[in-house]
Amino acid sequence: MNRLTTSWGEFPLTRFPEDPRDQLRAWDASDEYLLRHLAETDTDLSGSVAVVGDRWGALATALAARRPGALAQITDSYLGRRATAENLARSGFAPDAVRLLTTQDAPPERIDVLLVRVPKSLGLLEDQLHRLAPALHEGTVVVGTGMVKDIHTSTLQLFESILGPTRTSLAAKKARLIFCTPDPARERSANPWPYRYDLPADAGTVAGRTVVNQAGVFCADRLDIGTRFFLKHLPTGLGRARVVDLGCGNGVVGLAVALAEPEADVVFADESYPAVASAEENFRTHVGPARTAEFLVGDGTAELAPESVDLVLNNPPFHSHQATTDRTARRMFTDARRVLRPGGELWVVGNRHLGYHVTLRRIFGSCELVASDPKFVVLRAVKRSGGRARRDERP
Repeated sequence: MNRLTTSWGEFPLTRFPEDPRDQLRAWDASDEYLLRHLAETDTDLSGSVAVVGDRWGALATALAARRPGALAQITDSYLGRRATAENLARSGFAPDAVRLLTTQDAPPERIDVLLVRVPKSLGLLEDQLHRLAPALHEGTVVVGTGMVKDIHTSTLQLFESILGPTRTSLAAKKARLIFCTPDPARERSANPWPYRYDLPADAGTVAGRTVVNQAGVFCADRLDIGTRFFLKHLPTGLGRARVVDLGCGNGVVGLAVALAEPEADVVFADESYPAVASAEENFRTHVGPARTAEFLVGDGTAELAPESVDLVLNNPPFHSHQATTDRTARRMFTDARRVLRPGGELWVVGNRHLGYHVTLRRIFGSCELVASDPKFVVLRAVKRSGGRARRDERP
């Protein structure tokens, strides 16, 4: 566990789920830069303060120590929200010290200080600025923060066009601040999110259908090529199987199963609030109200009972914000094994170079190649009766 040192105290912080082997901190230099700026300028925090994109709760936890008038965190991530709650508790703050909102919730009606941790997704930033703009007034203090590599001309243009005049600070430890002066009278274009697009002709069961993507969902304006390859090689003849689309994104894979397998029980699971909202809207639109499905925002398959699933379909991410890592994939594979019944199967699509077959053999004891092309592979792992996952592969 690492400790963040600020002008208002020192705070023990971790990511969620906590893993002693994980060397990634729950904050970076841009969080430190913003907190230092607020302290040095003695920014008035006595009104309504909103923190957007606070990845693991570092900003919310440090600001809670300043006892602001009303503090809200807005996040698209279940894991980030859980990390914030646990980091607040770890530092002795009451559960109501920070109002924990998701990007799907209504934002505060009035915001006096808006702090924006620039996200990786430009679309998510655009959507959030549009949603928050009506709550700002001429006196609202708006400060953004991010690493220099994450702040581009397009980032500044969004602040400028949606909120008002914008400038940046000098860089410090490869981080930069964004200062924006809200102009409530400014005419803004309509919020383009959520975005809709038509699936390509080679997308199997879902070909030609129009799907919706909330801002911040992976590959928001088109079907990603990994999922497109996966759709061509999904298992068939599932009958009454219980199927989990794990890390579902906008739910295209689970939707394809639901349409092709009318008796299958489909579960859509993701840690992203906008992803699951997108998946649910797509399911309701194309399958209809008579068919039921489960939509879970959470930590992988944590809410599902052990040995309660017949098939897990997974296109795992290999980035955690800006860090390239297979940690998320390993946790997903282990989570899948826990919920699969004996004889149940995990089907995974991934880039060839990631070597998922090695990890799957460690967790399941075997792995079969279903399909491949020069870029992607589809792999199948079966849970054998008896036996246990290797200890070093558990989350």
